[in-house]
Amino acid sequence: MAEAERIIGTPDIPEAAGAEPEQSSGPDLPDGQESTEARPRGKRRIAVLFAVAAFAYAIDLVSKMIVVARLEHHAPIEIIGDWLRFEAIRNAGAAFGFGEAFTIIFTVIATAVIVVIARLARKLYSLPWAIALGLLLGGALGNLTDRIFRSPGVFEGAVVDFIAPKHFAVFNLADSAIVCGGILIVLLSFKGLDPDGTVHKD
Repeated sequence: MAEAERIIGTPDIPEAAGAEPEQSSGPDLPDGQESTEARPRGKRRIAVLFAVAAFAYAIDLVSKMIVVARLEHHAPIEIIGDWLRFEAIRNAGAAFGFGEAFTIIFTVIATAVIVVIARLARKLYSLPWAIALGLLLGGALGNLTDRIFRSPGVFEGAVVDFIAPKHFAVFNLADSAIVCGGILIVLLSFKGLDPDGTVHKD
């Protein structure tokens, strides 16, 4: 009887052992794993966006505080001869000193850009897009802070500019972040990479 049970029961053991890998490696599990991994990946991209934005905003804010405290109402500081110098200037216009008569309009545009970026962040899965949008967001917040809190008044404040290359407009680190973010977005668009991580070809 014991011998018969052994002979009859022996095939069931490999069968049971073979059934377990079959269930764990079934087609449904990888799909489940993919969908589960997609969500954390998206959250990481959002974290990158806000980390880049916070860094760009912080260095812009600190640099402007130093310029106002140490450089405003003082002679410019030459960095590379007369090719590059630091010179404190209050700019009521847009980036690089354009459109000084439209301060409130530029304030509204900056606010709209921030809202659009925040909405776009919900479907952000691309790391390069996260960096580009983070630079835009940090730069927009940097200049918007000046427009809200600096004289002559709320939403009409003049932005602090201090980087003065020879034969070029004076600008600040927020302007630089905005320009770098914009250039990166153009390059990503030419490559066909969308914010959600998909690649399309025209």
